[in-house]
Amino acid sequence: MTSFLRSDRSRPVAVWLFAVAALVLAMVVVGGATRLTGSGLSITEWKPISGVLPPMSDAAWAAEFARYRQIPQYAEVNRGMSLAAFQSIYWWEWAHRLLGRLLGAAFLAPFIYFLVRRQLPNRLIWRCAALFVLGGLQGVVGWWMVASGLADRVSVAPERLMVHLGLAFALFAALIWTGLDAWAGGVRQSAPSRWTRYAGVLLAMVYLQVLLGALVAGNDAGFAYNDWPLMNGAFWPADYAGAGLWATIAHSQAAVQLHHRLWAYALVIAALVSAVGAARSRYLATETKALAIAVGAAVLLQALLGIATLMMAAPIGMAIAHQLAAALLVALAVAFAWRARRP
Repeated sequence: MTSFLRSDRSRPVAVWLFAVAALVLAMVVVGGATRLTGSGLSITEWKPISGVLPPMSDAAWAAEFARYRQIPQYAEVNRGMSLAAFQSIYWWEWAHRLLGRLLGAAFLAPFIYFLVRRQLPNRLIWRCAALFVLGGLQGVVGWWMVASGLADRVSVAPERLMVHLGLAFALFAALIWTGLDAWAGGVRQSAPSRWTRYAGVLLAMVYLQVLLGALVAGNDAGFAYNDWPLMNGAFWPADYAGAGLWATIAHSQAAVQLHHRLWAYALVIAALVSAVGAARSRYLATETKALAIAVGAAVLLQALLGIATLMMAAPIGMAIAHQLAAALLVALAVAFAWRARRP
């Protein structure tokens, strides 16, 4: 009968979840490259099934190019683009969407296998099902984001990009947390400690900084105000305010970059204070101390990388590295918050 009992932990399930998290990380990197190369609007239709195949003939390519020539981005940014140039941006977006489909398969097939084999801990079944739904929702949100750039804009709406990237990072964080639970089992502290709260607040601060960075990316604000620590020679940029509150928060290049900078300073201070406090604590486990110090170091390095990327006017390689480092920082912050909840 024991063969039919589900264990509280499963290392194979943990490895699977970590592998899916790595695929999400790849999606984030490819998505960043797709945005930076201006490729995100090259596919103007959403075909979840038939869209897995790229154009297979000259006529099919001509039809795709004709649809692209109907949107504002072509008319206002890429007018006169050759078919070969269109194909180069098309492949980025197609690869991004294909990776999303592969990600869904990489989650669903093992999920069913582990369920049938009764290797998935009972406490994680509904959580994993929720992760699959969140992944599917991410596909819908991705198209909602793309649709914002097909009619009245030459790029996607920054707030929709923020939602899309925010969901990706939420899925990434949840996969890592659930993978750690599957690896180590469900033991946790009976009551939250001071460090549990600190680690949770730090994770929330890191996540908010990701969202603020998405608004910077969505407004192409990394190509402006490329001096530091001032912005065009001033601490508070003269053109900070937009036409209204939302226009300022979500659409002003000056505002979104200033917010990203100011929150980065707050995050660096919080992470370094946490790292120093953890290192001096006599009560924290060695693993928890190491993770707190790692988060502090990662935040500092990410801030320096962000400054360098800004001052170099966001070259593609540096911008992708900055986004990749953000994902690795989220992973460390998740691990720290998870470990702080355990005895």
